[in-house]
Amino acid sequence: MFRSPMYRRRPMLRGAVIGGGAFLAGRSAARRQHAAADQEASQDARISELEQQNPVPQQASAGSSTLDHLNQLTALHEQGALTDEEFAAAKAKLLGM
Repeated sequence: MFRSPMYRRRPMLRGAVIGGGAFLAGRSAARRQHAAADQEASQDARISELEQQNPVPQQASAGSSTLDHLNQLTALHEQGALTDEEFAAAKAKLLGM
């Protein structure tokens, strides 16, 4: 039985469409992952910069120093200098979570 070339092309076309869709989905996921990593690095840099601008004086008790630093972070958050995510990250870093 003779088959036209159209029957042979359909599996190749189907494979090309599926492969192209998978490629685009993978590229999109990589972009989102890269953007999230950039945002996290930017947030860490901003927190480090704020910590250098407002150093906490060393005191005899580590607990009161931590409390003072937490109060400073809260004040910065209330003033709008820190976003909610930055405040949460800095608080977790300070408390060792």
